Amino acid sequence: MTAGSDLIAKIARRQDLAEYQKKHWTGTFAEYLDFVARDPKVTRNAYQRVYDMILSFGTDEIVIHKEKYVRYKFFDDPIDDGHDAIFGLEKPLMNLVNVLKSAALGYGTERRVLLLHGPVGSSKSTIARLLKKGMEYYSQTDEGALYTFDWREEGPDGETHWIPCPMHEEPLRLVPLEHRAALLGELNEGRSPDDFQVRIVGDLDPYCRQMFKERLASYSGDWTRVLDDIRVRRVILSEQDRIGIGTFQPKDEKNQDATELTGDINYRKIAEYGSDSDPRAFNFDGEFNIANRGIIEFIEVLKLDVAFLYDLLGASQEHKIKPKKFAQTDIDEVIVGHTNEPEYRKLQSNEFMEALRDRTVKIDVPYVTKLSDEVKIYEKDYNSRRVTGKRIAPHTLEVAAMWAVLTRLEEPKNAGLTLMQKLKLYNGKTLPGFTEDNIKELKEEAEREGMHGISPRYVQDKISNALVAHADERSVNPFMVLNELETGLRHHSLINNEEVRKHYKHLLAVVKEEYEDVVKNEVQRAIAADEEALTRLCGNYIDNVKAYTQREKVKNKYTGQPEEPDERLMRSIEEKIDIPESRKDDFRREIMNYIGALSLDGKSFDYKTNERLQKALELKLFQDQKDTIKLTSLVSSVVDKDTQEKIDIVKGRLIRDYGYDEDSASDVLNYVASIFARGDVKRGGG
Repeated sequence: MTAGSDLIAKIARRQDLAEYQKKHWTGTFAEYLDFVARDPKVTRNAYQRVYDMILSFGTDEIVIHKEKYVRYKFFDDPIDDGHDAIFGLEKPLMNLVNVLKSAALGYGTERRVLLLHGPVGSSKSTIARLLKKGMEYYSQTDEGALYTFDWREEGPDGETHWIPCPMHEEPLRLVPLEHRAALLGELNEGRSPDDFQVRIVGDLDPYCRQMFKERLASYSGDWTRVLDDIRVRRVILSEQDRIGIGTFQPKDEKNQDATELTGDINYRKIAEYGSDSDPRAFNFDGEFNIANRGIIEFIEVLKLDVAFLYDLLGASQEHKIKPKKFAQTDIDEVIVGHTNEPEYRKLQSNEFMEALRDRTVKIDVPYVTKLSDEVKIYEKDYNSRRVTGKRIAPHTLEVAAMWAVLTRLEEPKNAGLTLMQKLKLYNGKTLPGFTEDNIKELKEEAEREGMHGISPRYVQDKISNALVAHADERSVNPFMVLNELETGLRHHSLINNEEVRKHYKHLLAVVKEEYEDVVKNEVQRAIAADEEALTRLCGNYIDNVKAYTQREKVKNKYTGQPEEPDERLMRSIEEKIDIPESRKDDFRREIMNYIGALSLDGKSFDYKTNERLQKALELKLFQDQKDTIKLTSLVSSVVDKDTQEKIDIVKGRLIRDYGYDEDSASDVLNYVASIFARGDVKRGGG
């Protein structure tokens, strides 16, 4: 056997032919009624199917700033390994699913266009793409199975041909109006009002209606014999095959025709059938036609010509379209459009568009305003699988995301709060004097937050530029990306206001300052990461605090003599975390109460469980050790052996604890060393 044949044989063994046959099932109308009796949900309409599809992936309940949200796992894109995952938009997505739920229950929103509205690059297209992808996937599952039918035709050669229903109609629409009530009574018998009820809504499309009438006439009105000329089959929705998934994009007005939505005359078949109003001489292949039973996406919907908007109004409100030369035709599909802010403002100010405004449900899709979620957007594109042969230094994506989020936040009305502090509060950090309720108030007072600012797309472009521009270097660091972001601002096509440009540039300086503080902190912690020394220092501090709060003396470990508590040692630690002289007694009692409470629970005290004390001890140890390490000597070309060994230990800790590699650890040590060389370090480490 050749290598090629062997490979084909291996693939052949992996095939699941039984699954293929199940997805391509064909049978009689009677067999289909058996399916319906067993599982009435095969007859669901498009809105019910979309809603159930989203729920089928499961949900989580999460709490953000004291508010409960339902998180729908579908929007993590489990179908495509997270390729289109959406981060940080729990509230807009919950609003969207609530609208779909209302539509599925028939409460009125099924007669509206779902309008995703937000700034460029805010995930509107991704949401629409996910819904379409989800419907394709769901239709292949047992739970999401749906069916249509074909017509039997005898060819000139006597062979049987099966002609598919052009709009993939629900087979129950073949039941004449006068028999529907009786059939539904049988199918729904024994079901409670809370159970899913089978319904038959709408009539056949013009082509199927013609085929039905011809056969009914030939069988002298015997409807049951018409059923012998149809076969029911399972249908798999597919955008590629134009089955149940449609997408419409505005083009130049001169090149656009309404028939793209509702189908057009097939001129070659007019000679065969003798009339342009014969449905067999018509192609029911407009986007509305082919999207029947599924979903249609309108890209930049508000850029549509007025003629198209009329079609959209009828499709949403009446669930009907008007193909040329034919009566209004029933459709069953979810209509999703998306638009950006300028186009929506035009809609609001245009009195001729009032009918469209009345028939839309607007769902705001803002930019992400939580730093950790914005970081995830960039990690998805610039992880180790995507960026081969090059490392992205720690904090590079974080500083880019930090700047992007800052551009979207509104200045807090609280004069004592900076924009950077607001960003940290939104990201789950705690600040003295701010509670969850305060954060909720901050969000409520900034209604437009996230509806303006820099798009993730711009940041992704600049990260890509940095990777290309520094192709000769093994890693890309935060400064390379920040420089790209700043350079790009001069030519950013969406910034036409010089004040806005200046503000964004100022925010880059704010981010650089924050990054400087972060890396100084990391280097300081790496220098002070001597567990034994920290434990000794902590023990010494606690002994002194205990003696101080209980008005006792401390036994000197060397002389054995009792001495007054070491006030100088205690203050040198407390000052590192800005405990003023007037608050030192409160802080010391707080520490002793904390230790006492642990003791009552049978637990021993560990400085790592108290974040503030740990930080104070690390900064104190760093202050004591930095001179012995001579970090500033890094900026010189000659480093003695003893210093080099200590620097290597610090570098090893940066690699082990903070995600650096050899090169980026050296870079960050040199950078922090240059800060110390300038003497530009805040008391207490920043």
